Amino acid sequence: MNISVLFLWAVSAIVFDSPGKVSPKVINEEVWAAYDGFNATFLDPGKCIYKTDSSFESAVDRHNGAAAIWCQPIYWDMAMNAYKLAEAQKDKARKKTMKALCDDIFAGNRAHYANFDFDDNNENTGWFIYDDIMWWTITLARAYELFGDKEYLKLSEGSFSRVWYGSDKVGDSGSYDKENGGMFWQWQPIRNPAPNKFGDGKMACINFPTVVAALTLYNNVPERRKQSSESTPKYQTKAQYLEKGREIYAWGVENLMDKKTGRIADSRHGNGSPAWKAHVYNQASFIGASVLLYKATGEKFYLDNAILAADYTFNTMSSEQKILSFERGIEQGIYTAIFAQYIAMLVYDCGQTQYVPYLERTINCGWANRDKTRNVCSGEYDKPLQPGMVVDSYSASGIPALMLLFPVF
Repeated sequence: MNISVLFLWAVSAIVFDSPGKVSPKVINEEVWAAYDGFNATFLDPGKCIYKTDSSFESAVDRHNGAAAIWCQPIYWDMAMNAYKLAEAQKDKARKKTMKALCDDIFAGNRAHYANFDFDDNNENTGWFIYDDIMWWTITLARAYELFGDKEYLKLSEGSFSRVWYGSDKVGDSGSYDKENGGMFWQWQPIRNPAPNKFGDGKMACINFPTVVAALTLYNNVPERRKQSSESTPKYQTKAQYLEKGREIYAWGVENLMDKKTGRIADSRHGNGSPAWKAHVYNQASFIGASVLLYKATGEKFYLDNAILAADYTFNTMSSEQKILSFERGIEQGIYTAIFAQYIAMLVYDCGQTQYVPYLERTINCGWANRDKTRNVCSGEYDKPLQPGMVVDSYSASGIPALMLLFPVF
């Protein structure tokens, strides 16, 4: 995402503030109040990982207060977006604070999740589903892109390899289906797994994030890198990352996309009909994959797909009030925060500003209905959150995530 575009967006709003709207100064204060409120409520200050909900004093483990392993990198994305915003606003003190927060979140998660040993498949603090790993692959690559720390790149590439090829230690055959294409969602059993076979589930939540990961790495690895000679490469060349991203995207379009409407299916098993239940995070990762491929290749087909998927999200999936929908399933409150990341790419990097009014409505509605004692929002943006009511971090993340990326209207 282009930081200078984000800054110019904010400046233009300050200059052309329209009557009847809250002043940019107040809006900016509210952005930071929303993010500070989120962290004060959900970040375990001792461990620097996030809690499941506001009822927990600390994030002990998966079964006692720690938010889901795959959602933790989304919260790290939010911290990096806060750093970028502070930088765009030339707020040196806040930028320093946000950099320290980013460092602490990484260190806290590394300490909690098996030191980022992606071959550790213990079911409490380890890695036992492919997409859990791939969400981290993406965010680690983004962290390298932003901060230039080579440890982030090494972990990102190592985790990509672990998902694609499998693990000798765990014994799984890898997520990539070299015979029929696409990415399997999981290995089973978690211990002593059998190879994946035709008919096993290939979910959108692993396929399109794989494309996002591949293209983010494509954008960040050296130009003239020599191809690995290992049978299970720990890294890829730029060309290989692009090739893998294009291949998985093509499989996803053929198997998981309604090409007429832009709806993304949740999964497909073998040659069976896709599971056409649409989820905001699947729309989001498809949009992100499409934008990244469009930027890498210049092929308008990808941009057209991103717009089609975004149109479906706003026009069909949103509420009657034209605000983003809320899903009540376990951990599904995180979907808006994921969507924020990728719709911002479409808006800022591709100039598709037609979606901003929808985002403005969602932000204004959710923030107006916050618990004003904590500055915390719920996922049901059109309903007031009562003071002190227990709320989960997933649902509470959506509004601050949007505000950090769309800070001024």
